[in-house]
Amino acid sequence: MQDTAIQLILQAGYVVKAVLLILLFFSVFSWGIIFYKHRYFSKASKESEFFLKVYNVSRDVKGLYAKSKGLNLSPLANVFRSVYTDEGHASRDDIKRHLRRYEALEAAKLESYLNFLATTGSTTPFIGLFGTVWGIMNSFRGIGAAGSASLAVVAPGIAEALIATATGLAAAIPAVVAYNFYLSRARRMIIEMEDFSEELLDLFSKEIP
Repeated sequence: MQDTAIQLILQAGYVVKAVLLILLFFSVFSWGIIFYKHRYFSKASKESEFFLKVYNVSRDVKGLYAKSKGLNLSPLANVFRSVYTDEGHASRDDIKRHLRRYEALEAAKLESYLNFLATTGSTTPFIGLFGTVWGIMNSFRGIGAAGSASLAVVAPGIAEALIATATGLAAAIPAVVAYNFYLSRARRMIIEMEDFSEELLDLFSKEIP
């Protein structure tokens, strides 16, 4: 009777089970981040589009501030609101310095948790490889103990090795794809925010008495 994947996992050694648990941890958190960033970027993009439409219709800073209050994920609205509520705009250089600081904060929000995806993509294949090597070692131990290289002797260790390899790749591939996709999306939004900040610099400079 052929063993199922679950049965093979349950029959695996403690080291391989520990490797699989570590890989499961990385995989679960990676998928959580993937779904979270999808919702975050989708909502942030919609809020930025709305704020840009309002901005293009009217350049009244008080009216823009009122419209921006409910747009908590839009980097454009957040930068505008932060500079508007900041005090001490004595010169154009002060405004520019404040804009750069808030741009950095918003960029950090856009890129948050992406490092975990990068870490998952780069480390889980090697963690799975460790489980693979350990499973093959168990196969050789079985051969040495049994004095023969029959399929019944080597199969359990080979099965452990293949499961560890497959699990490592299953955790790494989605993380790498998501990391590249979301990093590209974050950079596009950062460029958009930096371009918009140049307009805000001119807008707030006019408000200096």
